[in-house]
Amino acid sequence: MQEVPEIKTEQQYNEVIEKCREIFTKKTKDYGTAWRVLRTISIVDQIYIKAQRIRTIQEKGQQRVDDDIKGEWIGIVNYAIIGNIQMHIEKDAPEELDTDIAVALYNAQFHAAKQLMEQKNHDYGEAWRSMSQQSFVDLILMKLQRIRQIISNDGKTIMSEGIDANYFDIINYAVFALILSSE
Repeated sequence: MQEVPEIKTEQQYNEVIEKCREIFTKKTKDYGTAWRVLRTISIVDQIYIKAQRIRTIQEKGQQRVDDDIKGEWIGIVNYAIIGNIQMHIEKDAPEELDTDIAVALYNAQFHAAKQLMEQKNHDYGEAWRSMSQQSFVDLILMKLQRIRQIISNDGKTIMSEGIDANYFDIINYAVFALILSSE
């Protein structure tokens, strides 16, 4: 009996996000929530560095630093989740958060990203399964450009989605890339 695509996607998504959460949790235990000092543009730049590295390796066909591409995708997921945490956390929240609180905030953003994925996946019929790794990188780089433009517009948009929606798309593109790279 063949597995229903939506069930397979949900299972794969959960497996990827569990790995991302594990790394986030371990780094939070090592470094605390040092990322709380980052402003939106700094988070965008961190994601950009990771996406640009993947793109450069794709274009050159080789890499000189041993850090694997999978780790870059995981970093993109985690920084995009951090970006959304920063946008939604109370302004007077302390910079240093307890690990359990940081993970609870992470889980809330992951849950919202997953819900969005499920809605879009329903409407688009899992079109992402036919996409290339190159497209995921390009789409993430485009989303980062959009966020930069929104920042230059003082966070305001006329008819477009906001920064948080772009972060959610970045999370989902990176999760899709991780799923497809493991198949």
